[in-house]
Amino acid sequence: MLSSNPFYELSTFISPPIMQGYIILMVLLVIGGTILDMLHKHSAQYFFENAKRAQKNAKRTLSGGEKASFAVQTVVNEVLTSSEFKRIRRRISHLFTMYGFVIFVASTAVLIFGYATEADAGIWPFLWHLGALMLCFGGYWFWFFIRVDVSAEGVKWYNFNGRGDIFIVGLITMPTFALLWSATMGSGTLNMLFFVLFIACSTVLFGTVFWSKFAHMFFKPAAAYQKKCIMADGSRENLPADYDLTDPAVQKKFPDIPEYMGTNPPNMGPGYSAERPSHY
Repeated sequence: MLSSNPFYELSTFISPPIMQGYIILMVLLVIGGTILDMLHKHSAQYFFENAKRAQKNAKRTLSGGEKASFAVQTVVNEVLTSSEFKRIRRRISHLFTMYGFVIFVASTAVLIFGYATEADAGIWPFLWHLGALMLCFGGYWFWFFIRVDVSAEGVKWYNFNGRGDIFIVGLITMPTFALLWSATMGSGTLNMLFFVLFIACSTVLFGTVFWSKFAHMFFKPAAAYQKKCIMADGSRENLPADYDLTDPAVQKKFPDIPEYMGTNPPNMGPGYSAERPSHY
């Protein structure tokens, strides 16, 4: 199973161009959803305004080398190793989910665009299955053991928080049905059922970017990089607390800042708490 190319079997009744068209459509949905999310939440406006205030109040000018160093630190710490998660089990769960997603999506694209009609696809089928397994491991660990503290909050694992949970549900169910589809290859109706569910969950995941927390992954590195810069140039302590989230005017202007910042953002004022809810 781990070495078999599931898309080779699929190509016998769905042509590669159709599969490739679906991948392209999903990419366009992610791009469009992310842009709409930025416009709706005014995230770009927030970053630009905060950058201007920081530049105005900076005590010194950062060199190009310092900015490059902060960019590398951001990639290594916040992106590659997720150091913003202080709880070790949350960090491990996130890393399994993140790398599993990357491996799964990348290998899917390679198999569909390069090996859709070939039974022998080298190491890519193994990576496809490995990515799906990693994604399931990290995702289910988060859903059942980290998303909520059942004993403390009394929230059951089956409670679904609408748009707040649509991202993680899609992220879990997509690789689950992908593995079941691959495992039941050749079993007729059952195999087709799992394939349809796999496609449906994939479409929900990538087609609901505007309503889910998918887009926040693009804002987290930017927020972390900006935080490093304003702490280094000395502007943070001088910035006025214009972004106190207890201020109704600020809440109206930036309604979802805590939802997409990911890390403790700079210049958020006394109304911002660094303690995020347990389901983040």
